[in-house]
Amino acid sequence: MPEIIETTVFRLDELAEPAKDKARGWYREGAMSEDWYNFVYEDFETIAAMLGIQMKTQTVRLYGGGTRQEPRIFFSGFWSQGDGACFEARYRYHPGAVKATRQHAPLDRELHEIAETLQSIQRRNFFQITADVTHRGHYYHEYAMDIVVAHESRQSVAGEDQPGIAEALRDLAHWLYRQLEREYEYRTSDAAVEESILANDYTFTLDGRRFG
Repeated sequence: MPEIIETTVFRLDELAEPAKDKARGWYREGAMSEDWYNFVYEDFETIAAMLGIQMKTQTVRLYGGGTRQEPRIFFSGFWSQGDGACFEARYRYHPGAVKATRQHAPLDRELHEIAETLQSIQRRNFFQITADVTHRGHYYHEYAMDIVVAHESRQSVAGEDQPGIAEALRDLAHWLYRQLEREYEYRTSDAAVEESILANDYTFTLDGRRFG
C-alpha cells in the first residue's frame, strides 16, 4: 500500500558545514549549466575580430530541429597535462587592433602584447600577412593548431615573421584557456555555488543530500 513519508528539508544556509560541503558538491557535479563558457567565447570572438581574426564555424543541430553556426573553438580542462584551448580561424591585418584591444581590456597587458606583436610584424610586411589556422589531433591546446602563414604578394614570409605570427596566435589560444580557467574557478567557488543554490531555492536533507 502507498505510504506517506514526511521529510524535513533545509535550505543551504540552515545546514551544518559538512552538509553544506555535500550540497555544494552536488551542485558542482551536475547542476552547473553546460554552457557556462559561452560568455568567455563571446568575449573571445569580439577580441579576435578586433585583431583581424575571423573564426571558422560549424553547424550545430538544435533540439527543436533547426541549426545554428557556432565558432570552432575547443578546450579541455582543467587538470590534465594536455589540457588547453585552440581555435580555427583566418587571420589578416585589421587597422586599429592595438587601440581597440587596449580600450576593450585596458589592464590586460598580455593581450596588448599579442596585438602589438601582430601589428609590428604586419608593418614590416606592408600589412600583407595572412594566416590560416586549423585544429589537428585529439588534444585541445595551442600546439594542436596548424598555422599556415602567407604573404599576399610573395610565395613565402621571410625571416622570423612566419613563426612570429604563429606564436602570437598560439599565445592568444593560451590566453583564452586562462580566461576559461578563471571563469570555471569563479563559477565553482564556494561563494558562487552558494549564491546559485540559494537563488534557486534548492532544499536538502539534514546531511546535505538534495531533496525536492
